[in-house]
Amino acid sequence: MLGLSLAYLLLAPVPVNPVAWQATPFSGYAPPHARNEKLASLRTISIGDEQGPEHIAIAPDGRLYVAVASGAILRMQPDGSQREVWLNSGGRVLGFAFDAVGNMIAADAMRGLLAISAQREIRVLADRVGQTPIRYANAVVVARSGKIYFTDASQRFGAREFGGTFQASVLDIVEHSSTGRVLEYDPASRQTRVLAGGLCFANGIALSADERDLLVSETGEYRVWKIALAAHELNLKRKTDPALARLVLKDLPGYPDNLMRGRDGRVWLGLAKPRGAALDQMADQPWLRNLSLRLPRTFWPVPPAYGHVIAFAENGKIQADLQDPSGLYPETTGVTETADRLYIHSLHAHGIGWMPNSFSH
Repeated sequence: MLGLSLAYLLLAPVPVNPVAWQATPFSGYAPPHARNEKLASLRTISIGDEQGPEHIAIAPDGRLYVAVASGAILRMQPDGSQREVWLNSGGRVLGFAFDAVGNMIAADAMRGLLAISAQREIRVLADRVGQTPIRYANAVVVARSGKIYFTDASQRFGAREFGGTFQASVLDIVEHSSTGRVLEYDPASRQTRVLAGGLCFANGIALSADERDLLVSETGEYRVWKIALAAHELNLKRKTDPALARLVLKDLPGYPDNLMRGRDGRVWLGLAKPRGAALDQMADQPWLRNLSLRLPRTFWPVPPAYGHVIAFAENGKIQADLQDPSGLYPETTGVTETADRLYIHSLHAHGIGWMPNSFSH
């Protein structure tokens, strides 16, 4: 029996081909990320039997729209009343924004880039770039020009093929092949192009205030980039022109997820999981990461729940840091800020966490 177990650990097939990388030193929860409990005791809005309010936004009609794990998009008043299922995309929407005429532009991890009209008609805008499929559309923003910018988290691990969005993300980060990319869709030409690639799980995206640049979170490397809209097919694994791409945040204490513009120039970032020593220690040992995925899933190198969101200025200065070490509201993926509330996004929570906004002037 022992021989069979060892043979399984050494020889059982796994879907990853891990790449060696160098993890940056982690200084722990030190200023400006000193441990605190400012995110504890969140109030909760019910989402019924749904879970995973991964993206939350106020629409032009003033209502709150929420993308959940079942593929549904919920609609409700900002206080949670009059909740209804607006539609189900048939996939898993992870991010959305609204264009100038009120269409919801959605990044669906299983279907690609979608346009959803007020009449709930769904059109696929892009599910490939040239001959390359978009395997994991993740987050999206719409510029004043009408152009749409979105992330394709991984060209290796699609959410549909690999058991869902969370499992696919774990596989991509453990493998560390850095195939994520930032894409632009032009509604006028209906063409999609690559601004930048070489990201280890390309995730959240936000426009700079002047809309000359994008802020993009790279989950597997604990950092946030600023990438010029003028960029074209950059490889961020190589040295690049800082006028086209540079780091805004690095060595974060967790895995960066959604980016959302707030009020007064703030940009909010969710850290879905705390940074864990196990994966960093295996960074230069691909064989060990390969071995870890042959263990039962409970032994995979996935850190525990830990609530954490931050706000920063476009120059990278941290303006707010809110934490809940208990992780009672798990996988805090982002923040939507209104004049009176902060709505906290989550990958797996069974409600919408929120707190009064003490930052708005």
